[in-house]
Amino acid sequence: MALLICINRYYSVLAALLLLMMLGSSCRDQPQTSNSTRHLGMMSDSLVNYNRGVVLTEDQQIEDFVTRYGWKMNKTGTGLRYLIFKEGHGKKTKKGKVAVIRYTLRLLNGNLCYSSDKEGLKEFKIGYGGVESGVEEGILLMHVGDRAKFIVPSHLAFGLLGDQNKIPQHATLVYDIELVKIK
Repeated sequence: MALLICINRYYSVLAALLLLMMLGSSCRDQPQTSNSTRHLGMMSDSLVNYNRGVVLTEDQQIEDFVTRYGWKMNKTGTGLRYLIFKEGHGKKTKKGKVAVIRYTLRLLNGNLCYSSDKEGLKEFKIGYGGVESGVEEGILLMHVGDRAKFIVPSHLAFGLLGDQNKIPQHATLVYDIELVKIK
């Protein structure tokens, strides 16, 4: 019996010590940051600055391209440039509909990547992926029969990796698109 009382006291004292340690550690004025946490913060700031520089450089390359060709393009808030150079008289697009497009896709240097002449017409449900987000954004500005040029910055296209086929990393895309029909 004396042994049981002794064990109970031992566990009571141990529990009290643990409770005091937890209370003491939670009463600090400020959480302690480790060197690795500070290092991650500095690295994060560096990455943000690097990405800003990449976006600004790409934006300047696009502006130079547009100026070289003399195109009067509109720019959306996301950075997509578009020019509807032939107006159709069909229905306006909207999310949830299937768009059928005829297209050529080139890089800023003029290299042809893909074309509906070779690949066939492309169909996709608007707002559900299946194409680059910049193309979806541009299609929503069109009517059936419209022809347009889109300049799609890499962040609205295939981004850091490209498409692992014909489109390289960080590639800006130049589309010539005709909206053939909406289903």
